[in-house]
Amino acid sequence: MKFARIFAFAVIVAVSGCTGSQPASPKQAFEPPITEPCDTGENQVLATSKPADATAKPPATNDDSTSKDAPGPAPEGMVWIAPGKFWMGADDPSQPDSKPVHEVEIDGFWIDATEVTNRQFAEFVKATGYKTVAEIAPKAEDYPGADPKLLVPGSVVFTPPEGEVPLDNFLQWWRWQPGAQWRHPEGPGSSIDDRMDHPVVHIAYEDALAYCKWAGKRLPTEAEWEKAARGGLQQKRFVWGEELNPDGKWMSNNWQGGFPHANSKQDGFIATAPVKSYPPNAFGLYDMSANVWEWCSDWYRPDAYRHHEPKNPKGPADSFDPQEPGVPKRVQRGGSFLCSDLYCVRYLPSARGKGAIDSGTNHIGFRCVKDAISK
Repeated sequence: MKFARIFAFAVIVAVSGCTGSQPASPKQAFEPPITEPCDTGENQVLATSKPADATAKPPATNDDSTSKDAPGPAPEGMVWIAPGKFWMGADDPSQPDSKPVHEVEIDGFWIDATEVTNRQFAEFVKATGYKTVAEIAPKAEDYPGADPKLLVPGSVVFTPPEGEVPLDNFLQWWRWQPGAQWRHPEGPGSSIDDRMDHPVVHIAYEDALAYCKWAGKRLPTEAEWEKAARGGLQQKRFVWGEELNPDGKWMSNNWQGGFPHANSKQDGFIATAPVKSYPPNAFGLYDMSANVWEWCSDWYRPDAYRHHEPKNPKGPADSFDPQEPGVPKRVQRGGSFLCSDLYCVRYLPSARGKGAIDSGTNHIGFRCVKDAISK
């Protein structure tokens, strides 16, 4: 059974709330999720802020991770993350599933410097003929009673309402769009022709796995992703430090203005931004904050950190989301261009997202990692 692609008799739905959820099950057509409290005070939007210079010097790190020798020449487009320990999680009331803060030791690994782009994904598709989940029509037997007109290829697209709306019903800004997929992010008539260096979107978990296999890579564990995102800055709020807008600059592609209807575009972009549009973190990694959510290999459970192994944790053996029991979900990290300080502050390095494994949206992508010695 496909859990997330189609509403019973109606539409497909996605969630992008403070829970970090992504596409959800049909029952949520009638039962919007309970969201956790958002941070609406500490990180006020600064109207005078400008996009940061992507060529700026990365922030200083407070450990020696980047000074350790890599095991050999870097694979193209990848950065070495040296072995070592770091503090994972956050003591933040808006992130109950990021507790407790705990020390984790990670072996060294290579990670893509950027999110996988449309250009890179197009090369994969050209070489393999692969079709993403969004390009394949759902099977009628998976959705008994569904309107056959809805059983067509498509995906979920963010669609801002015309004006201010209450933030307790995400259906007001998400729609099921027939024909939406990675080549047509907003549906038929949209194109990636001028977005080849943007991150690929509408990627379901199995799509990300297929690309990784072709590239000789894999998806990061949640712990690997967070270690890389932090860039050696232990327990800092943002991947660049403690201040939202250092020197009055926006450091990532998230939402400014009234959510979900009025993006003021102070960071320079309405939707996805080309990779490398903002400065890298101290490890030389781009867009570890916002732009698009990134798949990780761990199953999602809100209590995962209580049971983490101290070295190279790979997450729980199964998935459980109290909001949707029975819907298998994997962890997503990094937040997206839709993360708003008024609604969802999930572009922080400690913040956890979650997504049904069979679904993508126009704000979900991924990046890959590679072991120092292939296993």
